[in-house]
Amino acid sequence: MGIFDKCLNYKRVEEVQEKDMYPYFIPIENININNVDAQGKKMIMVGSNNYLGLTHHPKVIEAAKRAITNYGTSSCGARLFSGFLQIHVDLEQRLAQFMNKPAALTFSTGFLTNQGIITAMIRTGDCVIYDRGVHASIVDACRLTEGKIKKFRHNDTTDLERILSSTPSHMPTLVVVDGVYSMEGDLADLPNIIKLKQKHKFRLLVDDAHGIGVLGQNGRGTAEHFKVEEDVDLIMGTFSKSFASLGGFVVGEKEAISFIQHHSDSLKYSTSMAPASASVVLAVLDIVENEPKRRERLWKISNKMRSGFQELGFDTGSSETHIIPVIAGGDEMAFMFWKLLKEDGIFVNPIISPAVPKGRALLRTSYSASHREAELNRVLKSFKKCGRLLGLIDWKRKECS
Repeated sequence: MGIFDKCLNYKRVEEVQEKDMYPYFIPIENININNVDAQGKKMIMVGSNNYLGLTHHPKVIEAAKRAITNYGTSSCGARLFSGFLQIHVDLEQRLAQFMNKPAALTFSTGFLTNQGIITAMIRTGDCVIYDRGVHASIVDACRLTEGKIKKFRHNDTTDLERILSSTPSHMPTLVVVDGVYSMEGDLADLPNIIKLKQKHKFRLLVDDAHGIGVLGQNGRGTAEHFKVEEDVDLIMGTFSKSFASLGGFVVGEKEAISFIQHHSDSLKYSTSMAPASASVVLAVLDIVENEPKRRERLWKISNKMRSGFQELGFDTGSSETHIIPVIAGGDEMAFMFWKLLKEDGIFVNPIISPAVPKGRALLRTSYSASHREAELNRVLKSFKKCGRLLGLIDWKRKECS
């Protein structure tokens, strides 16, 4: 057996491409707010994580230009050595202030952030327990540790308590959940998880990549939304969603953040955030604090679209947020649905197993505060037309406005 035999025998992509239903790695040629050009076709984007609609904001673009003028295009070094810039210090101080936590630490990407936190914190003799629905970066990070790894059923605190009860009380334990789950848009049951935390004395890490900027009175995310910020030990976030940039961060107590900083290989040996990316986040933080109507607009849009899909007869799963899945069923059905929508000018993301359970393949739609009513109505009408053609909804449902 040669090491490349698995590659030569991998035919799944070719099979889907031959049916003209391959939906991944599609190059986007141009972006104009919520409209994109891809493969020669103009489409309405409802698959982006640009939740607050800030990627084209004049202040954000100017901040990027200013940082490039001052620092150049790259830090060209790791944080441990030459790549630690004053703008990184400024950003971390600002993030700690915004998140109402003592300290913050930035990473080059969100994926590396979770890897850095978990591999630094979990050692031999420790235990990490995560929700089965967490992001792949958490799963991969746990595999890299030397600790005991356990999983509980998605958003099932009864199952979490069962696992906690079987874990030795002397074993240091970290529980990891997403704040907003990225495929179905549901929220972690933080209030009940906090009750278990008080009983079983574990530490809690919340990956709030999809919640920060959107949830909470001040945009601080899921913990603020549930009013449990003081009970969450570590909160992780990314800059590639609401913050219209690239990178990741973690906030928490100073001692924990310092330990992660000095024991995280993904931080010490990766080139630090590009100066322009850091500058963009600083500009976005000002906008998040001063323009709460963007969050209000996003929630109004999300409620409209969720209700619209449900009135048409679609299954939107357990979504409570700006991430709204439309359940298609089998993987091939999801691909066919995606193809019809693409031909009709709608850009969405098909999600199949193992990212979701078998038989629960879906089209992941997500929304931006910058979406216009005409665009949203066009999306609903397209879903109605394509859903009917595939038999996912019937012809007797109320007409969509």
